[in-house]
Amino acid sequence: MDLLKKFNKEKSVNNERLSTETNIKDVSLEWLAKTYRYRYPYNFSWLGVPIIQYPQDIMAMQEIIWSVQPDLIIETGIAHGGSLLFYASMLELLGGDRRVIGVDINLKKHNRDIIEAHPHSQRISMVEGSSSSEQVFKEVEYLARGRKKILVCLDSSHAHAHVLKELELYSPFVSQGSYLVVFDTLVEILPDTFFEKRSWSKGDNPYSAVQEFLKTNTDFEVDTKIDQKLLITANPQGYLKRIN
Repeated sequence: MDLLKKFNKEKSVNNERLSTETNIKDVSLEWLAKTYRYRYPYNFSWLGVPIIQYPQDIMAMQEIIWSVQPDLIIETGIAHGGSLLFYASMLELLGGDRRVIGVDINLKKHNRDIIEAHPHSQRISMVEGSSSSEQVFKEVEYLARGRKKILVCLDSSHAHAHVLKELELYSPFVSQGSYLVVFDTLVEILPDTFFEKRSWSKGDNPYSAVQEFLKTNTDFEVDTKIDQKLLITANPQGYLKRIN
């Protein structure tokens, strides 16, 4: 066995052991709850632009992108644009004709200006409008024509009905072996008091939408190995791999 195979085997064994440590899971959840009060994910940026993600999830996405090597990434929910630029920079490293499509219902001018002025902006297309609307979907569908390896990330409104509609619309884009990543499923396990000014809560959020989607869609399954190794994540059971 060469050194890399040995390393990976040890890693798998340790992750399996971690998954059985209930106390570590509890401590991780407690840490998430305590830091979320202070908007911890807002502390980070990608190449100078706010990314609003946990570092562990950024690392997980890096691993997924390098493994799948998609020629297109679709992201719903742009915000400041850090994630969009992160995906574009990963595709730049992969080389070739690879692109990112970002969708946002309210693409603010100063955010658009920052994204368009960035060195990797040539790989990015932006669509303004609701990701669940037929018009926006048709525009994304047009931009995605001819792409064979596609990765989809859903991170716009976190209301159950909206995310479920996104899952139904965008899941067919995902190529076999690639991922459909649903962000902020963490809402389900945090206190509702954290989201008093939001339209989502326990039972009405990305997690509940994923659970309903998986009841009738057998093309996807939760990649539990990602949850096992991250422990700290905004997306528990949100990393869906296309298996069919």
